[in-house]
Amino acid sequence: MTTPRGAGQVWRRLDVTVRDLPLGVLFLAASFLPGLRGHGTQVGDLPTRPFDALTAVCLALECLPLAARRRWPAVSLALVACGFALDQVRGYHSAAGTVLPIALISAGSHLAHHRRTAVVLLSVAYLPLAVALSLLGSGAETPDEFVTFYLVLAAAWAAGAWLRSTRHAEAERREHVAEQARTAERAGIARELHDVVTHHVTAMVVQAEAARYLTAAPERLDRSLTAVSDTGRRAITDLRHLLGVLNPDHSTENGPGAARGEAAQVRAPAAGRVRTLVEQTRLAGQPVDFTEHGTPPPSTGSADLVAYRVVQEALTNALKYAHGSPTSVRLRHGEREITVEVSTDATGARTPATAGGGRGLAGLRERVSILGGDFSAGAAGDGGFTVRARIPADGTS
Repeated sequence: MTTPRGAGQVWRRLDVTVRDLPLGVLFLAASFLPGLRGHGTQVGDLPTRPFDALTAVCLALECLPLAARRRWPAVSLALVACGFALDQVRGYHSAAGTVLPIALISAGSHLAHHRRTAVVLLSVAYLPLAVALSLLGSGAETPDEFVTFYLVLAAAWAAGAWLRSTRHAEAERREHVAEQARTAERAGIARELHDVVTHHVTAMVVQAEAARYLTAAPERLDRSLTAVSDTGRRAITDLRHLLGVLNPDHSTENGPGAARGEAAQVRAPAAGRVRTLVEQTRLAGQPVDFTEHGTPPPSTGSADLVAYRVVQEALTNALKYAHGSPTSVRLRHGEREITVEVSTDATGARTPATAGGGRGLAGLRERVSILGGDFSAGAAGDGGFTVRARIPADGTS
């Protein structure tokens, strides 16, 4: 059994000329109704003539070209205009005469090329029609009547032109919004790549540097090289996930919305990842004290991800600029917010903004700000470095 929704989908899949044909057939049928004969559009004062053998041709010429009003608007308008002229000259004054404004609106809306030429030709063609109707009539009509009807037709064309400009403006707006969304998505993936690559590569460099001095201790050397290998595999896995999101075939097959949704899923850290991150940093030779308070709520939107990235970036900076200095990570889960504090002691510490430009910290500040939170990073009173963030837990991705 076909549902109304299914019937609508089938209707939309039909060719546009097939979908526009019923309108023309409706006007054609209505023109033959006895109550509407002789009560249609009348220009001039020619007496109404009964329908004859030529009437069917005239009405078909006026109504049926509506099927092509969107596919071939110029052809449709030309045929309808010829039918209308024949209708008026013959004096049928049928209901089909109202089709001409519809054809003008459609042409004004859908005609893409030679629009000014079409306006000039129609205006020029209207002049001999007005003269012919004036000569064939009793002469009682005034030029004002012909001018008024011309202005009505011009208004119909203007209405179509307005629809066209409105449609184009809406299309440009949607394209602008789509481009903004693509730019934001690219920026988000770029931040993820920065976070993943910087953290893992920094850990590998530190671990490899430390391995130089462990040749006399084979067990410790083996652990250090194993840590380098594990970190490299994790980096490759994370990069493959992110590059998979950027795959055009992936987006085409599942749709752009699915790609963005899966990108968010790939980037979202699993429960307990912060503790794993701390353990990895410890393996790289950084003494880290980790404290976590509270239980994360079932759904925190992007808050968990941003909190994870704050810890990741802060620990990466600690490895790069204060390797070996005691570092503490404090993570607190509240009902409405997550607070993060990562502090590195003064021993051997260098300010990340001075040493590396602070690009990662700037990205974190932007992320936290988008969710309506607070972020600060700077030198502590004892000469160390502290990163703090308050992230609302109801942020959305």
